Amino acid sequence: MIDTYRGGVKVIVPTGSLGAGVREEEVAYGLSKGAHAIASDAGSTDSGAAYLATGKSKNNRGAVKRDLTILMRAQAHAGIPIIIGTAGQAGGDLNLDWTRDIVLEIASELGVSPKIALLRSEQDKGAIKRLNREGRIHPLAPVGPLDEATIDSCNHIVALLGVEPYIAALEAGADIVLGGRATDTAVIASFPIWKEAPWGASWHAGKTGECGAQCAEGREGAGVLLTIHAEGFDVEPLSAGNRCTPHSVSAHMLYENTDPFRLPEPGGVLDVTKARYAQLDDRTVRVTGSEWEPSPYSMKLEGAGGGRYQTLMLVGIQDPDVLNDVEGFHDRILAALYQRTRSSIPADELGEFHISLRMYGWNGVTGLPLPEGTPPPIEIGMLFVATAETQDIANAISQACNPYFFHYPAIMDKELPSYGFAFTPADVARGQVYEFKLNHVVQIDDPMALTRTEWIDLSVADHMGEMGDG
Repeated sequence: MIDTYRGGVKVIVPTGSLGAGVREEEVAYGLSKGAHAIASDAGSTDSGAAYLATGKSKNNRGAVKRDLTILMRAQAHAGIPIIIGTAGQAGGDLNLDWTRDIVLEIASELGVSPKIALLRSEQDKGAIKRLNREGRIHPLAPVGPLDEATIDSCNHIVALLGVEPYIAALEAGADIVLGGRATDTAVIASFPIWKEAPWGASWHAGKTGECGAQCAEGREGAGVLLTIHAEGFDVEPLSAGNRCTPHSVSAHMLYENTDPFRLPEPGGVLDVTKARYAQLDDRTVRVTGSEWEPSPYSMKLEGAGGGRYQTLMLVGIQDPDVLNDVEGFHDRILAALYQRTRSSIPADELGEFHISLRMYGWNGVTGLPLPEGTPPPIEIGMLFVATAETQDIANAISQACNPYFFHYPAIMDKELPSYGFAFTPADVARGQVYEFKLNHVVQIDDPMALTRTEWIDLSVADHMGEMGDG
């Protein structure tokens, strides 16, 4: 089928993540080059577990609607499909439904009637328990074997889709495919694989284009145009101010990948050991030699749920005694805060709790000791985090610690210092802590077994409405 696509199968990747900012002129350029499809990721685990656990999007609705409006207008004009993965940031059913509602709203406003496929990848806990009992689920380091209590503790569980559900939806005539949680690469690779482009080139193109213009130099634009053909694939930025180079393109295999040559995906492994990168023109790179190794079909499982609660306080410190001994001060004040908490709140009320101090400007990111001889900073920000079984207890811990956190001296026989609170009131209730509880792989026989496809055909709905009006 690829022979019918002279020059290769062309896919616009308009942005690295839906809602991050699609540029209308870039999409128009891709269409002028004869693009056959538009594909974009819409989320990831990068921003933590809260978005899967709560079913909410990190991106605001207006930003996602703006991007989708540009894409749906282009789709209606050019008659090419839009393919989206990990809808609503996390790809659970709530996230997918949120994105679906935006699409339906835009369709009404534009007066268009696309055929929409919803690929649901959220999993029933009972089904996951059954697969686990069958020995089909295996942990990814550093987590251990999965137990049923862990499954029950998840608010939502998703399985990362491969290309097969997308191909089935495209084969059935979808104009817009909204996918639940999917691998970033599968979203982009699905259309060229459907058109019988080489699997190795298609998967590698998907990996290269997953973050849009991140595989290019210049960073002026948002997207890229991928052309997958019999020899390999070409990648060109959609913005005239950007250019792809062999270095910028090959380096993307290092992104979020423990092995820069091999990338596991559902149903196989992308192997780029023999890949070669050549400058085709000033802005375009051609990649050849990518290979696809089929393997027993597996899908990654992600599960997220809520845990304990936190309250925060933040002060800025310029006291020279603190700055000359940041680590010693940290240890002394932390011990004092624990003592203050235990003496102020009855143990049966307090329950299990934790206090941490993060010294930003010193080692607030790593928490590790700095090399000996590191000069004192000119100031630090000290973040207090109380974690407890309820928000009320976390708040109570913060309030008990407030005087010490504000005034605790670095040297006990000197005058009490004052540190600068960032807010008033000083304590900020952060709410529930969310965490990933499943990081496992499930082996299945049928690539469609963990996917549910739903259809919304607005052309039929419009036709039925016309019939009803008659």
